Amino acid sequence: MADLMVSISGIRGIVGDGLTSQNVMQFAQAFGNYLGNGEVVVGRDSRVTGPMFQHAVFAGLMAAGCDIIDIGVCSTPTAQMAVEKLKARGGIVITASHNPIQWNALKLLDSTGMFLDETQGSKVIESVENGEFQNVQWDQVGKIESYESATEDHLKAIFKLDMISPDQIAKKKFKVVIDCVNGAGGTILPSLMQQLGCETVFMNEETTGLFPRSPEPLPENLTDLCEKVISEKADIGFAVDPDVDRLAIVSEKGKPLGEEYTLVMAIKYILKKKDGPIVVNASVTQAVDDLAEKYNAEVIRTKVGEIHVAKKMKQVKAAIGGEGNGGVILPELHLGRDAPLGIALTLQQLAEFKGTISELHQSLPQYFQSKNRIEIKDMDVSSILDTIVKNHKKDNIDKTDGIKILWADGWVHIRPSNTEPIIRIYSEAKSVEEADALSFKFIKEIKEIQK
Repeated sequence: MADLMVSISGIRGIVGDGLTSQNVMQFAQAFGNYLGNGEVVVGRDSRVTGPMFQHAVFAGLMAAGCDIIDIGVCSTPTAQMAVEKLKARGGIVITASHNPIQWNALKLLDSTGMFLDETQGSKVIESVENGEFQNVQWDQVGKIESYESATEDHLKAIFKLDMISPDQIAKKKFKVVIDCVNGAGGTILPSLMQQLGCETVFMNEETTGLFPRSPEPLPENLTDLCEKVISEKADIGFAVDPDVDRLAIVSEKGKPLGEEYTLVMAIKYILKKKDGPIVVNASVTQAVDDLAEKYNAEVIRTKVGEIHVAKKMKQVKAAIGGEGNGGVILPELHLGRDAPLGIALTLQQLAEFKGTISELHQSLPQYFQSKNRIEIKDMDVSSILDTIVKNHKKDNIDKTDGIKILWADGWVHIRPSNTEPIIRIYSEAKSVEEADALSFKFIKEIKEIQK
């Protein structure tokens, strides 16, 4: 357990150095015990360690008396929707999302297709820590069956949305470049783009799990995509992470727009169609607040983590929500981040906008973020945050998640990551230089506190 990251976002570790087939099987069995048998959907991304952990998950669930619905390699949102559609007791997605190739993880889903919350997850963790596993008898061991229509179900649900018109998108004859990073995107995005009538050039489409670049779709990792968009004279480029819940956009000029603006664009489009509050996490850009003011909508902020946003969206009947890592959540579809949905919404908005993606981006409130990190190692994170609060007691401080210090012209957000052993330092301002300066100021302050 010491070498594993166990958090609201799931159970993660470096394969062979913390994460092993043994502890994966234990977590799966503890989860099966928590569910009290029944059917459990199991899907995975394309990582090379996926098959090994898939068998470990199968063994743990079957030992707990759970029947497995195997949906194979698929996107995380596909698995979430399958749990709900098939009325399963829960689900497990074997994926480390944006983490590098040596990582893998389990994402645990309840019967609604949403991630476990802190109360639910703590019960599973407690069972593993205490070694409390309930094994069924030989004649009660779970069974495995395959379900091959999960991806098709997902696409059908997207095309049924009132705000998506495949015919309208197809008439624009968009040329699109998509980088699937050899992840699960190759299982769903070719069919999505074909049904949207786009001419699509794919990069890294094969589901080999051999990532050709750092899998997180940050601007610095999208150089090849940017060049391809220009050389192909495409209208737009998209990049996803290995489990296809995050979406980044590249303009026709070969410029990354930043994952924040994937969500901002979706929010603007939805607010033009319907009323309702917006739910986002504490790190999401101020551009959301500016749009909300224009459309007379309320913005509600939560802790970082999909489950926090999704639960609040359900509670307040939100019109739309998401996270600034390119994670768009639309309640009409399901309460989970969904990159295929994000692609469809972006192309629909672009079709109605009657301009380029660069022009659409420039029509939005403009802010710039600087996203940095510091490795935790032996760092006392709580003590560091307390010291920063004392140092800035005259400033406006929000403690929704870690600490967020707000000024009239920008903010900085400092918090421990849910998915990696790091402290994240995000800042935002009206220029790149100002945002970088804010981040570097607080990185320096943290290093001084450590001395």
